[in-house]
Amino acid sequence: MSTRRRAVGKAIPHATAGAHVTGEALYTDDLCGLFPGLLHAAPVPSAHAHARVLGFDDREALHTPGVELVLSAADVPGEGDTGPARKDEPLFPQIARFEGQSLLWVLAQTEEAAKLGAARVKIQYEPLEPVLDLKDAIAKERFQLEPQWIRRGDLEGALAGAAHRLEGELFLGGQEHFYLETQAAIAHRDESGQLVVHSSTQHPTETQAIVARVLGTSRAEITCQSLRMGGAFGGKETQANAFAAIAALGAEVTGSPVRVRLDRAQDMSVTGKRHPMLARYRVGFDEEGKLLGLGVELFADGGHSLDLSKPILWRAMFHVDNCYLIPNLEVMGQVAETNTVSHTAFRGFGGPQGMVVIEEILSRVAATLELPPHEVRRRNLYAQGDRTHYGQLVRHPGRIARIVAELSESSGLEPRLAEIERFNASNPMRKRGLALTPVKFGISFTTAFFNQAGALLLVYEDGSVQLNHGGTEMGQGLHTKMQQVCADALGISFDAIRHMPTRTDKVPNTSATAASSGSDLNGAAIRDACATLRARLSPVAARLLELDPDAALEFEEDRVFAQGQRERSISFSELASAAYHDRVSLSATGYYRTPEVHFDEAQGRGKPFHYFAYGAAVSEVEVDGYTGQYELLRVDILHDVGDSISPQIDRGQIEGAFVQGAGWLTREELVWSKEGRLSTRGASTYKLPGVGDCPADFRIRLLTQAEEEGVVFGSKAVGEPPFMLAISVREALRQAAAAFSGERYVEPPLPATPEAVYWACTRSR
Repeated sequence: MSTRRRAVGKAIPHATAGAHVTGEALYTDDLCGLFPGLLHAAPVPSAHAHARVLGFDDREALHTPGVELVLSAADVPGEGDTGPARKDEPLFPQIARFEGQSLLWVLAQTEEAAKLGAARVKIQYEPLEPVLDLKDAIAKERFQLEPQWIRRGDLEGALAGAAHRLEGELFLGGQEHFYLETQAAIAHRDESGQLVVHSSTQHPTETQAIVARVLGTSRAEITCQSLRMGGAFGGKETQANAFAAIAALGAEVTGSPVRVRLDRAQDMSVTGKRHPMLARYRVGFDEEGKLLGLGVELFADGGHSLDLSKPILWRAMFHVDNCYLIPNLEVMGQVAETNTVSHTAFRGFGGPQGMVVIEEILSRVAATLELPPHEVRRRNLYAQGDRTHYGQLVRHPGRIARIVAELSESSGLEPRLAEIERFNASNPMRKRGLALTPVKFGISFTTAFFNQAGALLLVYEDGSVQLNHGGTEMGQGLHTKMQQVCADALGISFDAIRHMPTRTDKVPNTSATAASSGSDLNGAAIRDACATLRARLSPVAARLLELDPDAALEFEEDRVFAQGQRERSISFSELASAAYHDRVSLSATGYYRTPEVHFDEAQGRGKPFHYFAYGAAVSEVEVDGYTGQYELLRVDILHDVGDSISPQIDRGQIEGAFVQGAGWLTREELVWSKEGRLSTRGASTYKLPGVGDCPADFRIRLLTQAEEEGVVFGSKAVGEPPFMLAISVREALRQAAAAFSGERYVEPPLPATPEAVYWACTRSR
């Protein structure tokens, strides 16, 4: 049986793009009007970064018109903790662990009344000494884990025998997710008594589990739905759980529907960020710039609780090699504890931090040897047969060299470097820089059991289809891709399929839509369900077409026919109706688990990734030496997405990821006061990249002849890998800043804001 591709590989728009731009697309908080008697929840925040809560007085709050209840620990029937990795995130903490932490929640008939009531709750504190700085936490040995290690070869021997050695330290700042839709949840009892939680979550199954834990009930008593999210970027993988739990607890206690929605300042104040990290390194290399040995200590600021800090740290440790063979490598990682928000998943999940470290090192190596940085990078690329420092074979390493070579040629790298040299020589206060950096990013959850997915397909008698799977839509186009996969796998039109909201009562025990694995996992599960349906339908089709029961059939363009006999066919709707009357089941589940993914933390060895995604970018910048302001003039990207399921969706992901990565590296700076209060609490103080920060000349190409075996339709993940392509922007800024004095190496801080670039230029001069 064969199915010719009609939808997969087609550059179609996002399936709900029109609804997004017209405002017709609904999000969690838009459902409020469906629930009469809805109560609104507002948090009572901690005034201290670290303090013991001695008691509270809610009498004035309860006398506020419209206030119904002040939720506290006494109202919790189950366990009052929402920590996803360990139980270290109490819903109603007795010790405040960061400034702004929610201590109590006020329920009221209006949002205004809830906020006013929350402001009138009086808390008695015993202040405690906070630890707010990562270096301070390291000095005080405030860690949440034992040291984690990956070791290969003889580091000390390699360093001792190296012609050149360098040591250094690099601090990498955090990043705010700044999704357009803030954290939101609505909980209510439906007509059957089932507790339904509508949540802006990337992980409905975990949200369901946490709500069940808090209410002291089974997961079967809870249904969680994620209609769609207005962005997430990792910030709703675990951190949506607490807000869903508050809504569910409020609904359980009051019997009324309860809504939780944070405003922007609240959301930024209480949710985790990309992990700030500190890297300390020692590196040895030869006269050709080949790396011989590298030792890295990575310290991640986990904030006040563990959250996902451990796997994030491991992914940073996995990616300190990026695209480069380092024969002798030791990397140690630790998670520090500070009195700040609990830092969490963010696009790249630690990978960007690890990659920036090795790119920083290679720039220093190039400067030391007075070699072009892109040439030093090329000399260290992985080759056929090479393995990573954790023992995984680098499959298709030739693609890295191919991408670098093709991009160097198509971007005009060498001629442009010569032109930039001439420009800089004739412009004393404006300088340009150009840099090429590659990316190798591992695709899979590094916790093996998360690498599984399910799907449920319902075919109706008229041939229309409802598609259900465990992935969530956050604007990235997953549902569009899955509809394309389903359309081709069943041989029906894209418009014949209705994609249903993600719900735990349709597909249970799902993984988060994260790790860039949404299309791989859910797409394979959908294909499995489609294969089951085709196997059931084929004998019916053969009978209707008067063919042998085992005849090879084609399902294409809503019709079914014998191979090579298109003129004699039946419609898919006719087939569905006939199957129904023959009492053939028209619903099917599908399942997929990623093969051969494993990792032994104790040994630091294994195969944590199913495959690697590759790419490279060339970025050109121009810097004004008087002000430090700069412009991103041109970006050329060549990226490996395998055989793309949806090229237009993939291109959008590459564009968005690159700009978001450039924002982290060059614009977005988180600032906390000495008391632990986040000072950058909105768009007025936190500088996000805007349209004006996009490159004026943005050239993106998808690598051709790059089909990946063992994945759905030969495609590759695209959500996270392009984020790291933005490292080329920082490297270009480094080159431009150095040009003011002719130095070969300048280290702009991270993020390389215009102010930081100004001081880098000034130091260079």
